[in-house]
Amino acid sequence: VQLQASGGGLVQAGDSLRLSCAASGRTLSNYDMGWFRQAPGKDREFVSAIRGSDNSALYTDSVKGRFTISRDNAKNTVALQMNNLKPEDTAVYYCAARFLPGTNFNYWGQGTQVTVSS
Repeated sequence: VQLQASGGGLVQAGDSLRLSCAASGRTLSNYDMGWFRQAPGKDREFVSAIRGSDNSALYTDSVKGRFTISRDNAKNTVALQMNNLKPEDTAVYYCAARFLPGTNFNYWGQGTQVTVSS
């Protein structure tokens, strides 16, 4: 499975961005798909995930109400709509996939930079 993340950029606080992750090599409709981020000097952290079983979504508390994850199984893509961005959202964002729920995400994309200026 190859994952390609895109859509990052430099925006101002309060702006929106839409990240996209395109998958190839396998149909991911039954996979859990996730977004993680890593800010400079910090560990990578979980942002959001969407389950393959029922498309239910999970979010870390800091992005609830601002970010929305979605998937398009026909296009084999997953998106992260990010609204009302804050400077603390600045990070490299990675998409990831896993086939077995409850296990580590084992397929990773290359990351896309999101920079939010105040």
